[in-house]
Amino acid sequence: MDNTTINTDEWGAYNYLSESQRIHLTVCHAPGKREWARDDDGDGIREVHSNTIEGLWTGLRNFLRPFRGVNKKYLQQYLAMHEWAHNLKKVTLEFLRILCGVTQNTT
Repeated sequence: MDNTTINTDEWGAYNYLSESQRIHLTVCHAPGKREWARDDDGDGIREVHSNTIEGLWTGLRNFLRPFRGVNKKYLQQYLAMHEWAHNLKKVTLEFLRILCGVTQNTT
């Protein structure tokens, strides 16, 4: 855990991350700077960014939009469903059969 790096923007709620003994790097979205990613070591790869989590939040917002509001009592279940769908890497025919409860007739 000591070598974990957390990339965020400069929102004040993230100020306490330094107390967690993790490396905390930020990008500044503020007007004038409008930094979205940063290449600290000059190798052409932007190591510091918050694109992944911002993309995840955009995906969650789009996932929840058709429901037109979610009761906070059930929010955790919607989040778990979105997390599962986000992490799903490959959909196979066998997976769909299991998901739908369809058993293959072997006779």
